[in-house]
Amino acid sequence: MKLFFSLILLVITLDQWTKKLAITFLRDGVQNITIIPDFFSLTYAENKGVAFGLEFAPPAVLLLLTGLITAIVLFYVIRSKNRSALFLLPFALITGGGIGNMIDRIKIGHVVDFIYFDLYHGHVFGTYLSLWPIFNIADSAITIGACILILFHNRLFPVESPNVKSDVR
Repeated sequence: MKLFFSLILLVITLDQWTKKLAITFLRDGVQNITIIPDFFSLTYAENKGVAFGLEFAPPAVLLLLTGLITAIVLFYVIRSKNRSALFLLPFALITGGGIGNMIDRIKIGHVVDFIYFDLYHGHVFGTYLSLWPIFNIADSAITIGACILILFHNRLFPVESPNVKSDVR
């Protein structure tokens, strides 16, 4: 469990530190720093919604849902007997990311995003499309944690088959 809580704290710390840097140097400064032209930049954005900027509920409801999901994940991991690193890692990433974004919602009313991969932007069938949203460290942690759960689902949650004797010959 030490690994679990240490990783949560690491994700929250990195997330909040990088967001503070984004506010200082991007919001209050140049707004955009190009790292690789036409591909990768640091771009300040404020996100009042959830993933991909979707706004499906008022901020108070989003905060409540984030808190509830975080509490459920924590309760599940603490009650579980599985203490393998592969089990704890994805849940720590998801929890740390959720708390990191929740801190923003409580402190400033929105989530600070700043990492931007410009995979495609242009018009598709007459509609402007930017393929990839601006995101942050917390979003990355949540996504990586979810991917680990999907990729290693069978190892993390093995199906125990009952010892049933069959009379079939």
